[in-house]
Amino acid sequence: MTATWLDYTESSIPVPGGDLSVLRWRATGPGDEPAATASRASHPAPPPGTPQPQSHPPILLVHGITGNALAWAGVAEAVAGRAELIAVDLRGRAGSREIQGPWGIDQNAADLMDVLDALHIDEAVLAGHSLGAFVAAEAAATYPKRVTRLVAVDGGLGFPLPDGSDADAILEAVVGPAVKKLSMTFADPEAYLDFHRAHPAFADNWTPQLTAYLVRDTRLLPTGEAVSSCREDAIRSDGKQVLLEDRIRTNITALTCDVDFLYAARGLLDEPQALYDPGRLALAGLDRTPARIEFVPDTNHYTILAPGAGAEAVARALLR
Repeated sequence: MTATWLDYTESSIPVPGGDLSVLRWRATGPGDEPAATASRASHPAPPPGTPQPQSHPPILLVHGITGNALAWAGVAEAVAGRAELIAVDLRGRAGSREIQGPWGIDQNAADLMDVLDALHIDEAVLAGHSLGAFVAAEAAATYPKRVTRLVAVDGGLGFPLPDGSDADAILEAVVGPAVKKLSMTFADPEAYLDFHRAHPAFADNWTPQLTAYLVRDTRLLPTGEAVSSCREDAIRSDGKQVLLEDRIRTNITALTCDVDFLYAARGLLDEPQALYDPGRLALAGLDRTPARIEFVPDTNHYTILAPGAGAEAVARALLR
């Protein structure tokens, strides 16, 4: 049976300050069939010395600044069980909302190692989208023996701020509605979905996976009103570290593991100017590293993970 994005399990893993919520899509490819149901007649033993197929290493997935683990649902559908996928809710978001700090990209990277330890995984492919790519790059830089490869999706490479810049103002300008919603209260969960239906990046790209992702982010108040699950202090702390710390902005250019860098054709608001383009990549020096750089047409910053061209391109990179 082909795996779908709904075929995941959820668990909690202890980390400093609380419990991290983790989703897992199990591999279902050849060799993963339970021994009790496998037919010996249909799967005879190969002759001695025959090379055996190697399973793909586990892939640990990290979402964007105000996202959650279901941001990867479209990619999970495209991977279709060909590898095990493990997606975290970063601290202060969705199922990991109740963690009481500390915040920061370096702490998020340490959390990823706690996840691998809890699941008894020595090495994994790391993949991150947007801010999650900075987290994944920090983990690859700090714990190189645990990371076999990095896949960065429209994120992970930053640019220095002009002197005297207001990091909070730039964070809101760059991320836009994703940060604005943190201070908003909505009449009910449907109104929260309506707010996102009007988002330029989603207007023509609404999917069941996107609905599930937003429902996971919705927190219901005793009044029946709805708010985002994201803790504003966690969001601002993580975002400002990306903006202000040179090491976090440039980790990806100095990694020793293989790197795949995928970037979207359009920006966060579906505008023609994307976060990355050949000129910006050259300015930051990524084009002078061994990274495999891939432009993903017909996508914006968010739909690069959505079912269709975006998720298929990301799935290919994950399974490469």
